[in-house]
Amino acid sequence: MKRTRAEEVEKDAKKRKLLDELGENCLPYLTPKDDGFYQLWKEKYSKFILRNTEKIPTDIHEEVQKAFFTLRKHACFFQDLVRIKGKDFVTPISRILIGNPGYTYKYLNTRLFTVPWPMEGYEINYSHPEISLACKALIRLNDYLQRESLLALQEQDLAETTGMQDSPAGDGNQDYATNITEMDTVLQDQSSSLVPKNDSTMKERTSYNLTLLNYMDPQKMPSLKLEPYFGMGRMAVSWHHDENLMERSTVAVYSYSCEEIDGGVLEEKSADGRDPDVWHVALKVAWDIQTPGLAIPLHQGDCYFMLDDLNMTHQHCVLAGRQSRFSSTHRVAEVEFEWLRQFWFQGQRYRKFTDWWAKPMADLEELWRQMELVTSLLLNELRKEQMEEQRNEKISCLLPLLIERQALRHEWLMRCHSPLSKNLPKDEKPKCHPYWQDDDPSMPLPFNLDDIIFELQSILED
Repeated sequence: MKRTRAEEVEKDAKKRKLLDELGENCLPYLTPKDDGFYQLWKEKYSKFILRNTEKIPTDIHEEVQKAFFTLRKHACFFQDLVRIKGKDFVTPISRILIGNPGYTYKYLNTRLFTVPWPMEGYEINYSHPEISLACKALIRLNDYLQRESLLALQEQDLAETTGMQDSPAGDGNQDYATNITEMDTVLQDQSSSLVPKNDSTMKERTSYNLTLLNYMDPQKMPSLKLEPYFGMGRMAVSWHHDENLMERSTVAVYSYSCEEIDGGVLEEKSADGRDPDVWHVALKVAWDIQTPGLAIPLHQGDCYFMLDDLNMTHQHCVLAGRQSRFSSTHRVAEVEFEWLRQFWFQGQRYRKFTDWWAKPMADLEELWRQMELVTSLLLNELRKEQMEEQRNEKISCLLPLLIERQALRHEWLMRCHSPLSKNLPKDEKPKCHPYWQDDDPSMPLPFNLDDIIFELQSILED
């Protein structure tokens, strides 16, 4: 989902109101050791599905976990320089985007570009054969999660058709996955006449085109923020909706926390609340202070799915455990504009994996140069225009575009010179590109468009 500026302002207002209402108090939340946990899950969070590690094929586990460590060995994970409410931050989690060639994913005003996984019809050269194998493992995981996601949606649809959604999901310490399995068995015995609705739509919403891989070692991150509403402890990822996705598309996540390590616990354990040594995914109904939250522990190799509109109606966060953790988050991302400066903002990082992006970005830059030339030619014609009414009409169309272009150039110039960028490795430092001096004879327009904008505004005011 994609938020407008007005929606961002509304979100901030809701957050302030919620925190004001809470004061020094915390909202209640449940974990598996609490009575009512599974009933709450069934009633308020039924579109969140967990597949524990035993339900997933062993060869998938082996290949994917090997891929994680391979990518870490080749220094493929990066902390991103992002922007939140006009301020720059370096993310505590390191990430890499892998997926269909030519796809991107934008979050927190920063666009990531896929390291392409192997696909028929594309020639992809990798910098190392081990990176190629890792990408193959992840597309295989992607195929598996697509099948599981589609099955989960079909089961949910059939459950609603047959009334199975009213069956008890268990309580106390009963294994929720066992209840899901029991329901699956019943559904498989249903008549073949019960065909799921909108099957093609379901397939679209589970056709993952990329995965955002995350890695974090919480032992090296002593300053993680505390969860603000429920008192759940340290967060690796704050409360959010996933952005820039196909509407109502499913998000699938494979989670792998590494083996136990030596060292002290992150927080003092308590009889109440979640275990701070264990990674959790937490859920809450968006901006609702009546419904308790849910904190679900994640063990090595667990998968979870956020089905249908759950990502729109609910928010989720990731609570840090003691061990380092990898995750592979599979999404149906939208393809958008605004690529050229975003690509170079991340320095030379993509050359570490593949040369695939070299030609698309060169082609895009050539199209951009043609746009600059056409804009220059149009300005020359406007200056010669004799009929005032027609000229003013054309200027009124062009002027907002130039103002936006100038604003974006200024924004990216400032972001590329962020003080935080000085601490990034050399090949990850932002590069402001395209950039040129205003008197460069090879460019049809100056980089700074203020004088041109002023000239056009003056014509309209005469």
